Amino acid sequence: MSRIRRAAAVAVAGAIALTGAAACGKSKTDTGGGGGTKSKSYEVVKSPKFAAGSTMEKLNKAGKITIGVKFDQPGIGEMDAATGKPAGFDIEIGKIIAGQLGIPADKVEWKEAISKNRQPFIENGTVDLVIASYSITDDRKKVVGFAGPYYVTGQQLLVRKADKDKIKSKDDLPGKKVCSVTGSTPLAYIQQNYPTAQITGLATYTECVDQLRANQVDVVTTDGAILLGYAAKFTDTTVVGQPFTTEKYGIGLKKDDTAFRNWLDDTLSKVEKNGTWKKAYDAAFSKTGIKAPKPPELERY
Repeated sequence: MSRIRRAAAVAVAGAIALTGAAACGKSKTDTGGGGGTKSKSYEVVKSPKFAAGSTMEKLNKAGKITIGVKFDQPGIGEMDAATGKPAGFDIEIGKIIAGQLGIPADKVEWKEAISKNRQPFIENGTVDLVIASYSITDDRKKVVGFAGPYYVTGQQLLVRKADKDKIKSKDDLPGKKVCSVTGSTPLAYIQQNYPTAQITGLATYTECVDQLRANQVDVVTTDGAILLGYAAKFTDTTVVGQPFTTEKYGIGLKKDDTAFRNWLDDTLSKVEKNGTWKKAYDAAFSKTGIKAPKPPELERY
């Protein structure tokens, strides 16, 4: 979870991206190559060579991979109504990774991963990777591994247009009804920094936006990238204020799989340099008119 509103490059350019139901029981699975009218095809490496016994070799030999993504975040990961398949920047990144493993996009199983179940999905092997607007944090690195970041954004606020003069920034949050997703870093930030806000935690951001439009909450907060997607979709809402956090999206994997994490970082570095990352960004955000920012620096730890 860039700084959206600033110079269509760091803030807005590193934004416009977009994040699901209770834990495992309500998760959904889609098998297919991803959707969206701008979805791209990427290199599928023929007969790649991997170290014996590595996760990369196992996935390549299996010829398939399961990736946890969001199904309700316009621009980042959303179920495309027209195709019945997920679409967005995270999905494009997932297809790129699969291709470098020698796995075609139609052999990717997309598993809905909401904020609450991303960690258990990794730990219990429900998915091989999580690419679901998953912010890299020190606390999370204690239990899961991260490659990246592959994208950077920042927390902002979504309000009804009718309230844009009343709620202009995070300074207006005290006493307001604020909604975010249970288990998310944006919700934790509001709980820690604005204890007088009336906080509602729900399973998905779509539920929060529905409550906003129904006048049940005053504000929805998460990454500005996600919020801009909702604002584009629901014209009675708007994004206000400047980004007030920095959220680094990483690829989640099992904590001690160092070889896989290093390979993922190497792969991200490769596709950032050869233009494939930009191709994915443009595919996801073509309708926004915002040019692709410079890819973020990998953390490699």
